[in-house]
Amino acid sequence: MLLWLLLLILAPGRDQSGVIPKAFLLLNPPWSTNFKGDKVTLTCKDSYSPSQGHISWYYNEKLLDKNSEAIQIDQTGDYSCKTQRSSFSDPVHVDFLSDWLILQAPYPIFEGDDVILRCPRREESTSETVFYKNERKISSNYESSFTLTSVSRDHGKYHCSASKKSFWGTKKENSKPLMIQVQELFSRPVLTFNPSPAIEGRPVTLRCDTWLPPQRAYTQLQFCFFRENQALGSGWSSSPELRLPTMLSEASGSYWCQAETVTPAVRKRSLRSQIHVQRVPVSDVNLEIQPPEGQLIEGGNLLLICSVAKGTGNITFSWHREGTVRSLGTRTQRSLSAELQILTVKEHDAGRYYCAADNLHGPILSKLVTVTLRIPVSRPVLTLRAPRAQAVVGDVVELHCEVQKGSPPIRYQFYHKNVTLGNGTSLSGQGVSFNLSLTAEHSGNYSCEANNGQGAQRSAVVTLNITGIVHAVELSWSMSLSQHPGEFY
Repeated sequence: MLLWLLLLILAPGRDQSGVIPKAFLLLNPPWSTNFKGDKVTLTCKDSYSPSQGHISWYYNEKLLDKNSEAIQIDQTGDYSCKTQRSSFSDPVHVDFLSDWLILQAPYPIFEGDDVILRCPRREESTSETVFYKNERKISSNYESSFTLTSVSRDHGKYHCSASKKSFWGTKKENSKPLMIQVQELFSRPVLTFNPSPAIEGRPVTLRCDTWLPPQRAYTQLQFCFFRENQALGSGWSSSPELRLPTMLSEASGSYWCQAETVTPAVRKRSLRSQIHVQRVPVSDVNLEIQPPEGQLIEGGNLLLICSVAKGTGNITFSWHREGTVRSLGTRTQRSLSAELQILTVKEHDAGRYYCAADNLHGPILSKLVTVTLRIPVSRPVLTLRAPRAQAVVGDVVELHCEVQKGSPPIRYQFYHKNVTLGNGTSLSGQGVSFNLSLTAEHSGNYSCEANNGQGAQRSAVVTLNITGIVHAVELSWSMSLSQHPGEFY
């Protein structure tokens, strides 16, 4: 048991798949083929930075007595390494040749790289250099180098040639063939989606997962998602995720993704994944009115908004007023809410309303909502009640102002020749009266005004002619239904 725990403690780290990541080698200079007498520095790296713990080095599968992160070599052979947190690296073959001409290529090479091939000589030469791939000429120049642009994974055998002058004349020299292995830059992406299964009306997040080798961890990738053959969202993006805010049943189908490097273009696509979107019955039906309760004015427009908290597919909404058999209207649409507008509402439109929603699982009803109206005042009527047909000084005249309709409270004001005599408020909707003991100065035009906050209305002018002896003015105020004598009544 103690040995098992010790092995767990000493075991290197694993990635999310449970596989121990490999170490990898870096070369400086980066050439895997060199002249004899040159020296190359090998550095052992793993997925962690910096590498920690003991490092093991191997030469032709034999353990070397070295444990530093970097070593210097000058012998032809296969080299590999291992860190405490990694498995063995892939072996790298490094040549140190005594040839007059060699072909050099960097290590490592990944798909999409621009690869510089060098054909150096042991001594200076101005002769033309020719480069070959699989025995076929691909380039010739006097610069001793050639660039392969955006290489793919079609491995090939390369060599170069140049003319060597000697005492006996000119001789064509060929380099030792070099097999160039182009490594995969990133793995084939895998499409996943969450949640699974997908529920209609709810969001789904698509994810396009791939893997970059540690040597190319800095590579920028962009991603694109597809349903059938149509791109989703805004197309290519640096994010490996795409959130679809609302899935519909018609969105069921075949999904896949692509990943590519920003530059140069290396593009790979995932396998197709089938997504089936499941439907949800309607629930939590709610009716909302606009304008809100108590703010609707007669003659305005009433908006009835029916909504559901859940429900997918085509939903049929209907609106009803309590006590009526027929619906006020219906709407069938693919959304979680619908609206019905009643234009130019009248007093008889007041009442209790509800709505229903159904997506083939049976109608669900909302709670009742009461609709009340604020009715603007009509033009008030001013009445003068005198004890005789011809008013004389000293008579008491009653001025009464009243509207035919209007929501209380209503505030009334009385005017004589456009000068305010007084005011009062009716809480019941009835009119307000005002008593005036006449003097000769009270002859003239009278009017009143009514206002309940929905707009003021002025009555027509009533003329009062007074005859007789002038007396002091006595005013008394009364208000109908008031408990205080001497006020408006």
